[in-house]
Amino acid sequence: MASIRLVNPKTDSEQIAAIYYPYVVNTAITFDTLPVEGRVFSDKITKSMTIYPWLVCEHNGELLGYASGGQFRDKNSFDWTVETTIYVKEAAQGLGIGTSLYKALINCLTIQNFNLCIGIITIPNPTSINLHESLGFKNEGTIKKAGFKLGRWHDIGLWVKQISKHNYNPSYPTKLLQIKNDQAYLNEIDAHSKLINI
Repeated sequence: MASIRLVNPKTDSEQIAAIYYPYVVNTAITFDTLPVEGRVFSDKITKSMTIYPWLVCEHNGELLGYASGGQFRDKNSFDWTVETTIYVKEAAQGLGIGTSLYKALINCLTIQNFNLCIGIITIPNPTSINLHESLGFKNEGTIKKAGFKLGRWHDIGLWVKQISKHNYNPSYPTKLLQIKNDQAYLNEIDAHSKLINI
């Protein structure tokens, strides 16, 4: 049975780098143009996970996908807004992994008191668009010719989902370091494993 859990930066980073690799070298889904090594991912994840969750789907010791939250912009007023990212191993697509990971990620971010999730999608990408819209994201705009890769310009779209009911004076988001051992938080992650068709 597949399971969803928090990333261990030391032991998971090489497999995460391997999942990410074909998207870098073969597509414009990511605007990275050079492969990212496992040790670089390890450092990045360790730093990010002081605040934001990184989740993986694991089956028999193999990582099949990952999803993460991250800083949207570096201005303090954006601290309630999260850029969300998800990648699924090419051979494991169509098994419900993306949906399960993303639902778990959104629920984690909701518990942590974030306000907006923003998925930035290189378009066209109907698979990613369908996933985001099935989870309640709405397209809030397109940026033309935002990046140049694989010999041409690419547009990006912003898909946005509000996950809180914040009005005035919102309390500050809870950092992952403060909540990562909370059993209710961990149960929320694990509960979405049941949606995977493996």
